Amino acid sequence: MTTMRFPALFALVFSAIAACAHAQTEYKPEVGQAGKDVVWVPSPQALVDKMLDMAKVTPNDFVMDLGSGDGRTVITAATRGARALGIEYNPDMVALSRRNADKAGVNGKAQFVQADIFQSDISKATVITLFLLPDLNLKLRPTILSLKPGTRIVSNSFKMGDWEPDQTFDLKCESFCTAYLWIVPAKVEGKWRLAQGELTLKQEFQKLTGTLRTGASSLAIAGGTLHGDEISFTAGSAEYRGRVNGSAIEGTVKTGAGALPWSARR
Repeated sequence: MTTMRFPALFALVFSAIAACAHAQTEYKPEVGQAGKDVVWVPSPQALVDKMLDMAKVTPNDFVMDLGSGDGRTVITAATRGARALGIEYNPDMVALSRRNADKAGVNGKAQFVQADIFQSDISKATVITLFLLPDLNLKLRPTILSLKPGTRIVSNSFKMGDWEPDQTFDLKCESFCTAYLWIVPAKVEGKWRLAQGELTLKQEFQKLTGTLRTGASSLAIAGGTLHGDEISFTAGSAEYRGRVNGSAIEGTVKTGAGALPWSARR
């Protein structure tokens, strides 16, 4: 039988005591605990999955979760191959999220920073996830609407004021079961010059109204919508579709004679 020397025995005992103490003191969040702006309530995993489905997250995306809590949304996005960043004010939550990401084996894709979401640069995100109260969503809304057209925003349970969602899903569970999706629309309000006349657009988020004037006639547009940088509307019997690129629109117009190209400039 091997006899263990005292220093080695002491080191082993000390290591065991330290490991036990660490296990006893490791941070564990409690549902309803106070945070900087909200109390912490975890999103149901099934809803997290659905939110990322609605945003059509792929490995080409950069997902940012504002108020990332225990990191589950970021980690789930990372398991789908996306780069993902969680912004969380509570440093203990940040440390917990990093441990959770390590356990899930996604440290290379999932990152977490301790920061204020209202002081953070979110401009590089292609998808933003939220579980914040309505007043916080409204506070963020101007920044979100300034993002690149086509950026997808998904929120657990809470809306964006009078900006109606593009899609809604109800998980039909006990609480916090509804997901909302918005697609950041291009900015198109104002006058546009066409070869055959002038297009005047009035924009309310992704919804459009206005008139198309050609010569002495003026037609009200109907069904005007924006899906990111994709625009569509009808004027009389003509159906217009196109893509907005800054101060230009290029697309096709479908009439009884077939489909023809159309373009507009500011």
